[in-house]
Amino acid sequence: MEKLGPGDPQRIGAYRLLARLGAGGMGHVYLARSDRGRTVAVKLVREELAEQEEFRSRFRQEVQAARRVGGAWTAPVLDADTEATIPWLATGYVAGPSLQSVISRDHGPLPERSVKILGAGLANALKDIHAAGLIHRDLKPSNVLVTIDGPRVIDFGIARALETVTDGGLTRTGALVGSPGFMAPEQVRGDRITPACDVFCLGSVLAYAASGALPFGTANSGVHALMFRIAQEEPDLEGLPEELAELVGDCLRKNPADRPTLEQVLERTGAQDTLGDGGRTRDPWLPGALVAQLGRHAVQLLDTENPDEESGAGGADAGPAKGPVPPVPLTPPEDPSAGGEGDAPKAAGTDAAASAAAGSGAAPA
Repeated sequence: MEKLGPGDPQRIGAYRLLARLGAGGMGHVYLARSDRGRTVAVKLVREELAEQEEFRSRFRQEVQAARRVGGAWTAPVLDADTEATIPWLATGYVAGPSLQSVISRDHGPLPERSVKILGAGLANALKDIHAAGLIHRDLKPSNVLVTIDGPRVIDFGIARALETVTDGGLTRTGALVGSPGFMAPEQVRGDRITPACDVFCLGSVLAYAASGALPFGTANSGVHALMFRIAQEEPDLEGLPEELAELVGDCLRKNPADRPTLEQVLERTGAQDTLGDGGRTRDPWLPGALVAQLGRHAVQLLDTENPDEESGAGGADAGPAKGPVPPVPLTPPEDPSAGGEGDAPKAAGTDAAASAAAGSGAAPA
């Protein structure tokens, strides 16, 4: 989290901004609080995207669809203004770090049991997303938040909205739709996208969670070389436990029709008895060191929720912004989602630190 800067708005709609969480292909993400006291993540669309009616129309559709996705395994969409001069949406805040930061910085690869429960949670999230008529298209470690009672998926649908401004695979703002290390072969080829695309991405995420490595390597040798390996070569699953390697390998089949369904993924994880109602795990699913880290994250959130007047967050009596929200420079950073230096900027919109907060609300676009 970062303090608000001079160019940041103090309020967006009915939400008082507390801190900046990150930026990405769609815009800036802020930690905010509603007038009723709920902590949320607010995404402010990039000004140049807001000026494109094609993007705005798709954004409007995706927000409507996203509202139908339950919040058990995802960050629910709570509010939005798709007609504002600069559109925005607010999602529930998920108090947890991204899977990318957990694996690459905080802990390292997860034990097999944790990965299987992770897989079951992600499969449940994708079921809810698909049931709402959405395809995530950009499932990757930085779009998965790790909480004490299970994973949460964010940013579903945003990549779909960004597709309206694509040109040869790159958006007009320079962000690749999808992340090279976690794209499905049909995305690489530009073929029709189906829900099976998300199953392939799920396999890549589980391989990374279990080993700390991408199954098709990083983009250090070039994005096009990485995409060729995804489309033509077999994944490297060395070091994965046998049962998990079989599941991941099946998810990474080149032909979408050969991949397991989400129901089959759930069954093969063997984690059904561990998952309770409402998207919570009945038993601890993370190593103790990670549980302790999540506690520290919660403390940081409490500290952040009471910024002083001089921090730039604005006073509680500051009224909602009138007219257009003041524009802020939104230059998307390089996507840190475990793909090496060649990764494109995040199409879905937050960095690893932001994802935690954008989590609860970095829902679709």
